[in-house]
Amino acid sequence: MTETTNTKHLTDSDFSESIKSGVSLIDFWAEWCIPCRMQTPILEKVHQAVGSKALIGKVNVDENMEVASEYGIISIPTLILFKDGKEVKRFVGVQNDAVLNKAIEDAI
Repeated sequence: MTETTNTKHLTDSDFSESIKSGVSLIDFWAEWCIPCRMQTPILEKVHQAVGSKALIGKVNVDENMEVASEYGIISIPTLILFKDGKEVKRFVGVQNDAVLNKAIEDAI
């Protein structure tokens, strides 16, 4: 992947450990997905807004099929908001930063 982001790239092996405490917003995406590419700069804005209050992460579904399957990811982008490892909200399709920031603030 050539893009540089502030979001944390998670894998099948580190996913559970990464989301187990605190609030995490995870973007399930693929490099070939045009709407996923549209979501990336929005996630950067969310990351800047929430800072260290929440983990903003990405899971490439083509490279991490185990996690994608575990969470029943069918359409991408799918964004899942977790609190202490438990899913609290799910978004399918491109979401704007205001919606995501509010969801994170509500979860905190």
